Amino acid sequence: MNDSHADFKVNFIEYWEIDESGKQLYHNTWVTDIEITQENVYTIARGGRARWHIENETFNTLKNQDYHFEHNFGHGYKNLSTVFARLMILAFLIDQAELICCGLFQGALEKQKGRKTYLWRRVRELFSTHIILSWKILYQAIIAGDSREIPILNSS
Repeated sequence: MNDSHADFKVNFIEYWEIDESGKQLYHNTWVTDIEITQENVYTIARGGRARWHIENETFNTLKNQDYHFEHNFGHGYKNLSTVFARLMILAFLIDQAELICCGLFQGALEKQKGRKTYLWRRVRELFSTHIILSWKILYQAIIAGDSREIPILNSS
């Protein structure tokens, strides 16, 4: 596979999908260390397509739904950009867990028309103008559409 691991053996699948007129509809390749047989080639290819789909949707979300993941976040191991990238991935992981497990998060997101960009904007607005005692109170205020339930910072 490469000069540094010449003894490392891999298997390769190439798939072409062509319509009746000869037009190419889809092409992909996969490399795996799994032994490929007639019985498992379809399953391996489907797994590769599913993995690509998950990765593509994840990066699309990170770039376009207010996580601000940009190409330069991944450069270098001692750079601040790497720290930011890891923090952003951690935030994304927490959001995914909340999306699956937290009814209040789901309700707050639904109240923002299902757009995480709108939800994050609303969260930032409330954090900049109120003392937030708990996520429960924050999400309830977003769902109710009323921030009067959140204690306002007393500056006196």
